[in-house]
Amino acid sequence: MHRPPGRPRRRTPVTPAQETEELAARAAAGDPVALDLLLGRIRPEVVRRCGRFLPHREDAEEAAQDVLLQVARRIGTFEGRSRFSTWLYTVVANCSRQKYRELKRRRAEQPLLMEETDVTDPRRTSVIAGTSIDLLEALERLESASPELVAPLVYRDICQMDYGEIAERMGIPLGTVKSRLHKARREVRRWLEETTA
Repeated sequence: MHRPPGRPRRRTPVTPAQETEELAARAAAGDPVALDLLLGRIRPEVVRRCGRFLPHREDAEEAAQDVLLQVARRIGTFEGRSRFSTWLYTVVANCSRQKYRELKRRRAEQPLLMEETDVTDPRRTSVIAGTSIDLLEALERLESASPELVAPLVYRDICQMDYGEIAERMGIPLGTVKSRLHKARREVRRWLEETTA
């Protein structure tokens, strides 16, 4: 169909998610301006996502800085086979879990300074059902027992990715994702019941 002269084309509005994907592609191709814009754009979301792993704001901020640094260093490895957001969630999960391990190590190395107080340490407060078990402790335990169950649980319940995205990211069938997620939740639920009994 021929458009009458002088009549402007209608542009489909670009969503923020599409803009982020475009910035990521340009940054992966080596565009430093796109990388700076990308890092600024994703920062609030990265802090929020890290906060799902690390409820203490300062810990989440530290993990977010690690994520942004990793993105800046590794953006060239983003090939665009999956969405940037999927790639980013993997970096968030890995950096947050690494920060948790670091905090756990530090805590083990420090003398019992505040152990005797009744103050709740936000680093030990769970995001699962308000129980005293730490989510990241449960993930560590799950990783020891059944490492293949960790990623589906992290991607779905923490990063809130959809099942199709998880299957694409992991390179496994959708049914396998759902099966592993079900098993992971069952294991974590069992551990929660043991600690609250």
